Amino acid sequence: MIAPKQRRTHPLRWLLDLGTAGYTPNQRRRLNIINATAALIVVSSASYAASYSMRDAYAFRWVIAINLGLIVMALLVPLAHRMNDLLGGMMIILTEIPALFGLVAMLGRDTGIQLNLIIGASAAFFVFGGTRPIVGILTVIACFAAHLAAWFWFPSGMVPVDHTFLVQLYIGSAVNVFALTAALTFYSFRLVERAEAQTEALLDNILPGAIIARLREHPEQSIADAFEHASILFSDIQSFVPLSKSLGASRTVALLNEMMRRFDALATKHGVEKIKTIGDAYMAVAGLPEPVDDHADRLARMGLEMFAAKNEVAAHFGVTIRMRIGIASGPVMAGIIGTHKFSYDVWGDAVNLAARLESSGEAERIQVSADAKAAMSSAWCAFESRGLVEIKGLGPLETWFLVPHAKAAAAE
Repeated sequence: MIAPKQRRTHPLRWLLDLGTAGYTPNQRRRLNIINATAALIVVSSASYAASYSMRDAYAFRWVIAINLGLIVMALLVPLAHRMNDLLGGMMIILTEIPALFGLVAMLGRDTGIQLNLIIGASAAFFVFGGTRPIVGILTVIACFAAHLAAWFWFPSGMVPVDHTFLVQLYIGSAVNVFALTAALTFYSFRLVERAEAQTEALLDNILPGAIIARLREHPEQSIADAFEHASILFSDIQSFVPLSKSLGASRTVALLNEMMRRFDALATKHGVEKIKTIGDAYMAVAGLPEPVDDHADRLARMGLEMFAAKNEVAAHFGVTIRMRIGIASGPVMAGIIGTHKFSYDVWGDAVNLAARLESSGEAERIQVSADAKAAMSSAWCAFESRGLVEIKGLGPLETWFLVPHAKAAAAE
C-alpha cells in the first residue's frame, strides 16, 4: 500500500506559524499577527539599512546599526514565543519605541520617522490581546508621548541630511506606515474571517442550518417546533458487543467512525437530518426542520444504501456485520435540549415506534410502520407484510418489510 504524500506547508504559512506550537487557537492567531509584524520589520529595516548604506555608510553608521539591530530583534521574535506568548511582542514594543525615537533624534522630525510610532496604537493590542486592555492602553500612550516628544525635541537631527533625501525619507516613512497598517489590518480581518468560517463549519456539523439561523437571531428564545408529517429512522448492529470484543477498542472505534462517516454522507445525499449516534445506533429524520413531502421515501432510500455502505466497511475490516433498520412516520416535536453541550433532538410517539421497529425487526431488513408505508411511494418499492408484531409499550401492531421492486421481481 502506497503511503499518501504529506501535504507541504506553504512557506508563508510556515513563517507565520514559527514558535506558535502548543498554544491555543486564539493565542496562535495573535502570535501569527506578531510574526507578520516581525517579518515586515525585517523587510522595512533591511530596505532602510540598504538605502542609508548606499547614501553614505559612514555618516549614517549609527542609523544603519539601529536598523540592523531591529532586524536581529525581529528574527528572534519566533524564538521568544517558545518561552512566553507575550515575550515576542514585548521585544518589538520595547525595541521599536526607543529605536524610532533615536532615529528621529539623529535625523530630525522632517524625516517622518516618528510616524511609525502610530503603528503602536494597533500593534499594542495585537501583542497583549483583548484580555489585557490596560497594558495595551499604556503602550498606546507611550507611543503617543514618544511621537510628540520626537516632534518637539528634534526639529533637526544630529546627522546633516539634504532636503532631497529628507523628502525621500518622509515619503518612505509615510508609505511604510500606511503599508504596515493596511497589511496588518487586512491580515487580522482574514484571521477573524477564517476563525468565523471554522466556527460556522463546526456549528453546521452540530445543528441544522435553519436552527443555527434562529439561534443567531434570537439566542434568548427556546426552540421547540411541532411537525405533523415527518419520518424517523433508527439503525442498529446486531450482536455488536461480541463483535467489538473480537475487534478490540481501537479497531472498533475505527470501524464505527468509518461506518458513521458513510452514513453521514448518505444523509447529506438524501437531504436527511442526522440527529445522533448512540454507540453503534444511528438516528436520522426527514421532514424537519424544513418540511418535505417525500420524507418517508428519503429515509427508505437512505436505509437501503446504508446496508451497502455497511457491507463495504465490514469487508474492509474483515468481519461480518448484520444490521436492523426501523422507520416510522407521524407527528413529532423537535427542538434544542439543554443549555450546556445542547443538541437538536426529536421526540414523540413516532420516534418511540421507530426505535421499537428497529429492535423488533430482522437483520438486513427495514421494518416500517403503517404510517410510513402509507407515506412511501409505490413507484419504486413494495412491501412484505409481517402481520401483527408485539411492540414493546404499544402492543400488537401490523408492520411491513420494505422490498425494492427489483428484489421483489427477482423473488417472484
